[in-house]
Amino acid sequence: MITVEEAKKLIKENTLSLTPVILSLNKASEHILAADIYSNFDIPTFRQSSMDGYAIKFEDKEAELILIGEMAAGTQQSITLKKGQASRIFTGAPLPEGADTVVMQEKINRTRNNIKVQDERLSFGINVRAKGSEIKSGELAMNKGTLLSPAAIGFLAGIGITEVEVYPMPKISIILTGNELQKPGLPLNFGQVYESNSYSLSAALQKEGIADIEILTAEDNLQTLTKVIESALKNSDVVLLNGGVSVGDYDFVIKAANACGIEQIFHKVKQKPGKPLFFGKKGNQLIFGLPGNPSSVLSCFYNYVLPAIKMLSNKEHNLIEINAELTHSYKKPAGLTHFLKGQYSNGKATPLNAQESYRLSSFAVANCLICLNQEQEDFEIGENVNILLIPN
Repeated sequence: MITVEEAKKLIKENTLSLTPVILSLNKASEHILAADIYSNFDIPTFRQSSMDGYAIKFEDKEAELILIGEMAAGTQQSITLKKGQASRIFTGAPLPEGADTVVMQEKINRTRNNIKVQDERLSFGINVRAKGSEIKSGELAMNKGTLLSPAAIGFLAGIGITEVEVYPMPKISIILTGNELQKPGLPLNFGQVYESNSYSLSAALQKEGIADIEILTAEDNLQTLTKVIESALKNSDVVLLNGGVSVGDYDFVIKAANACGIEQIFHKVKQKPGKPLFFGKKGNQLIFGLPGNPSSVLSCFYNYVLPAIKMLSNKEHNLIEINAELTHSYKKPAGLTHFLKGQYSNGKATPLNAQESYRLSSFAVANCLICLNQEQEDFEIGENVNILLIPN
């Protein structure tokens, strides 16, 4: 049995980023760029008005000017201003040839086809977006390693990019074990419980932008479980096994993993909940054997699985760990790190009721896991402890 710190270190050492792929821009949100992107154009490609007003030559600002037409956004035919002339112009429209300044429409006195500028603070080039003012042709637009946020996607679209090279999101298989499990919505027979782990795990994965999730079930039978794992390994980057990782008569995960050629990296961690946690790999594929109890599953997911998934997608491990003051004392035996479901607010962490690993009601309202170190037994009110904020 290893410590929490050793388990996290081993997962990091055995997790490699997935091979980059080319995705269309509209499918690349929340991915990490795998290559630098350079602009193929000056953006904007023409001098552009930044507001509704009148395009003039700055040298004519004191003169009465004759209007000779207008330029609207999307106009594909230009006009040329001569000395003493002006043009009506609208936001986003190209400047007429010869114009260099745009006067706000509120700063103009207009009489029929003539205008007079009434802006003492008018300066040369005001309200004009220069060609290439957003980015110039050949210039670095976005660095490798950038997260493609909504704004980043919009920026790339705005410079004409249609596809990008990114690190893909992993394909995930969730394997449910346990003859006692019943699908929600169906009647519960004696000895059955409603299956919830696939729901909570799928929701947590979808929150990370992962859509390729396969749910598989396996009876508590070594041969059946082995076949299901083999099937999952054909299409998945990560396999999450639920239940069957302990040492009972009906716990077959370890034997089935060995039969599938999975290399065991570790089995059992000095923690509560989730002590039976299994981690292995086959090539670059990652296999986690999670305990069956719902709180254990989520505790292990946030501490171990989610960081590994982020590493596969070449994302920074951005789960937030901070110190907080305990609002209640807590006593535990030495030898195991404890993860308590808690509520964090204003620098303080409150352990919730219903800490048992089979109870999910407290996890449903928790916003953090309070991490109590392995060897310490007594934790006092006001003591600083480490907490892991649950992504919201």
